Amino acid sequence: MKPNVYFTRELTPEAMLRLYAALGVKLDGKVAVKLHSGEPGNQNFLRPDFMKPMIDHVGGVIVECNTAYDGGRNTTDAHRHTMDAHGWTAAAPVDIMDEDGDMELAIPGGKVIQKNYVGANLKNYDSLLVLSHFKGHPMGGFGGALKNISIGIASSHGKVYIHGAGDEEKFWDSDHDSFLEAMADAAWSIHNRFQGKVAYLNVMKNMSVDCDCCAVAADPKIGDIGILASLDPVALDQACLDLVYQSDDPGKADLIQRIESLNGVHTVEAAAALGIGTREYELVELN
Repeated sequence: MKPNVYFTRELTPEAMLRLYAALGVKLDGKVAVKLHSGEPGNQNFLRPDFMKPMIDHVGGVIVECNTAYDGGRNTTDAHRHTMDAHGWTAAAPVDIMDEDGDMELAIPGGKVIQKNYVGANLKNYDSLLVLSHFKGHPMGGFGGALKNISIGIASSHGKVYIHGAGDEEKFWDSDHDSFLEAMADAAWSIHNRFQGKVAYLNVMKNMSVDCDCCAVAADPKIGDIGILASLDPVALDQACLDLVYQSDDPGKADLIQRIESLNGVHTVEAAAALGIGTREYELVELN
């Protein structure tokens, strides 16, 4: 049976709550909510007022990990300052999960990497809600649910390990497809850890070719599309890609060029090959 991907064109916090209800999942215990804090200077990241009702609904803790490059989120102190400046700490409790280091997750069937270094505080959570801003990315081609649980939950050290496809000396210059496959491997370790206690929502709004990690990002050229939700992150990211290609907005060419120039779909292909999910799905549109 193909997994359902629920879709609404309504871009409101209330719509997110309806999509989450449609998933029929119960995230219990201590719930980690993974989102993107936004690099200082970025104009496109999704704001706390949009996310807060969903976070409150699950009683969640916002979780992030530090970056592996210079900027406003590369140390815990800098990251906390950014989270405060962007309004996240006022919206909900915040946990920089690699504040005290990392822990290792095994990836027995990983194609490129067989271990993933994640923020050590991940061990404190029973369930995971992944709120992703779907948009382009200057290294991955696009960012969605798979990138949010791989690079996003990796510790600062883990980010270097994934980008280097297992060789930290090749942080910025590893084989590109191997980097995408390493992201898929890392995503497997997170999805597997929370199997049955994880839900994914992608917001197709402010879809620049650049990530929220860019301090200087291009303005979006394609119009907003909507919100999607699924228990299958592969199906979810594939559905978002399909909606971009199916759009009648001529501005889509900008985003498609970014995705294709970096073979972005390969992360989805690799994740499907690992068994995280399937690229086939039923799109269920909700009012």
